[in-house]
Amino acid sequence: MRPTMKDVASAAGVALKTVSRVVNGEPGVHPATAERVRAAIDRLGYSRNESARVLRRGRTATIGLVIEDVADPFYSGLSRAVEGVVIDHGCLLLSGSSGEEPGRERELVETFCARRVDGLIMVPAGDDHTYLRPELEAGTPVVFADRPPGAGIDVDTVLTDNVGGARQAVRHLMTHGHRRIAFLGDDPAIFTAAQRLRGYREELGGLFDERLVSMRPPAMEAGREDLARMFALDDPPTALFTGNGRHTVTTLRALEGRRVALVGFDDFELADLLSPGVSVVAQDPSWMGRVSAELLFRRLRGDGGPSEHLELPVRLIPRGSGELPPEDRGTD
Repeated sequence: MRPTMKDVASAAGVALKTVSRVVNGEPGVHPATAERVRAAIDRLGYSRNESARVLRRGRTATIGLVIEDVADPFYSGLSRAVEGVVIDHGCLLLSGSSGEEPGRERELVETFCARRVDGLIMVPAGDDHTYLRPELEAGTPVVFADRPPGAGIDVDTVLTDNVGGARQAVRHLMTHGHRRIAFLGDDPAIFTAAQRLRGYREELGGLFDERLVSMRPPAMEAGREDLARMFALDDPPTALFTGNGRHTVTTLRALEGRRVALVGFDDFELADLLSPGVSVVAQDPSWMGRVSAELLFRRLRGDGGPSEHLELPVRLIPRGSGELPPEDRGTD
């Protein structure tokens, strides 16, 4: 069995309270006595039970994080930033991936809450979060990141300017002479995909053409099919706007060397090394993770103000692909 504080007190020949004071760095212990206690600690290999200590304070020093997919570069960046803040606050992060399944999201949240996490950060997969009400009423702070909660749940939310970013991408392509701009985005049931479609449509205005829109999960064959259908039109697209990093990569592969203007939403690794470099609307997942985590810890410190709804800005990074003029279409 692990040595206890009682064992240390017996080995050092002191009272239990004296050991407690030494372990917790409290004053009132003679230096020679404190040294004797520390020697007994080293000899026995005693270590403080942090779990018991925080439980006595009514906290578990754990934070729960639910994301879509830890393998996705965006969410891994967000997760890493959250973990950094959690560690800085002396806590432990428990995390899991929902895989865009509402049932899995709820299962993870309920598992974390059963373990009495001090707070939750969620990237939701579903749009019904009424199951959170008992936890919210019990005082568990929750922050939603990247996507908002369903109707009837008012909690802190940290989002990206998806509509503005999409409008910026389309405007950039139009500035370079494009009027036939296709959009390849994710399932429209996903909040971010729907918001980016909205921005794309708003910026095009009367130039919007439903035939130039594809909204489904990224897949190589689907990308080839959609592009083949669009390029076969009498008035095919001269530029593409892709709705997230995975769609950008899938689209680049499906193009198979065809040079066409392209702006993607989300930056991705090696985007600057391709020829031409891929122009992107970049959001900062690390920033989103830090803001979400700091907001959560502010609530844990007792901030009882109204829920905050933050929208982080994005920036367009021109690298070459988004600056190709219409006449540059063709095959390398």
